Amino acid sequence: MRGDLCIRCRGGRYLCGLTYCPLLVRQLAAPPRAVGRDLLGSSPPSVFVGRVGYPKVRLYPSAPPQLGDTSIYEDPPRWLGLPLERFLAMRLSLYRGYVEASVEDAADPPRLLQDVQLLALSGRPVDVEMKFAKEPRGAYFSEYAPPMGPAAPAAGLRLAEEPKPPKPLEKAYYDTDLKARDAVVELYQAGVEVSAISRALAAGALGARRRRLVPTRWAITAVDKIVSDFLVDRVKGFREVDGYYLYVRRVYNNLFLAILAPSRWAYEWGEAFEPGTTWNPGPGLAIETDYELYRGRREYPEIGGCYYAARLAVAEALYRMRRQAAAVLWREVYSGFATPVGVWWVRENVRALFREEPARFNALDDALQAASYLLKVPIERWLSASRLIHILKSRLAGYGE
Repeated sequence: MRGDLCIRCRGGRYLCGLTYCPLLVRQLAAPPRAVGRDLLGSSPPSVFVGRVGYPKVRLYPSAPPQLGDTSIYEDPPRWLGLPLERFLAMRLSLYRGYVEASVEDAADPPRLLQDVQLLALSGRPVDVEMKFAKEPRGAYFSEYAPPMGPAAPAAGLRLAEEPKPPKPLEKAYYDTDLKARDAVVELYQAGVEVSAISRALAAGALGARRRRLVPTRWAITAVDKIVSDFLVDRVKGFREVDGYYLYVRRVYNNLFLAILAPSRWAYEWGEAFEPGTTWNPGPGLAIETDYELYRGRREYPEIGGCYYAARLAVAEALYRMRRQAAAVLWREVYSGFATPVGVWWVRENVRALFREEPARFNALDDALQAASYLLKVPIERWLSASRLIHILKSRLAGYGE
């Protein structure tokens, strides 16, 4: 990176083309040498379960090297209000000490795993002492989970205080007759945020007697799918929306756009990545879409976990509206957005998208024409990739509209 750009920019103008300042991230994140092999900090709480080596997995309880209210480190709804570099610096300050376990250990957990489970369930930060077998190194970036900081084998873990789970989580933890799927729905209905539910599921703290540890990336998608399935089943009993609703949201070199069309439930998620973005190292624009109709889908969408993260957000919006619709959601990712931050980014931005007031139209073509002025990618490219728009247009042609 050219030094003269940094001097002119000073972290505020993003002249390098990125959506965050790498220098600020480096300065704000806690350096590994500040921790060494011993850490005393307040876990937000934070527990990550890896998937490499499954069914033998690594559990990563983590904490920043500070005491106090660190709850924002694991609170996706609050992350939208942070500058991207501060979010990255915060998450990269989470130090991880890992222990190895079999996924089946959750059914009869040893003392250390019990402590990790109770930490995962806590409704407030927990002071922890961690000893590392060597100095933590590296960082973790994923399409699914938010970034995390340095890791090393844990030589010891001690909870300096007793975790305090919220009542719904505590009840689900001790109910070994409650199936995991039912527990997820009950916790969501009780107001527990989906990120806390997925953390509990990953730690093997939910389900009937044969509990299992669940890799975090699988747990995140499972919770998004289970909760959105629950909401969609109820949305299907509502009346259709009374027109074509167009929503748009721009944030950090991303554009989120949604069209709600009067129809029985159907859903499409599409993403367009410019060259040089997170998942497109190639020289040309890359577009991918996937969809479902009223009966849903059986196979996992090739487009990945963002499909279900956005599906949850649109299902929540329709449930609040007491309406059903065909929902077309498109995301454009522009050059400069080159760091994976996790599916929370999609879920929370689509939630924010539907909190805005939509533009209303009487015809699908009018909504698409308006969308064409908002999108950077030519609308023809989107229409060529969109299966659901084609289906909606075919239906309208059949009705003579």
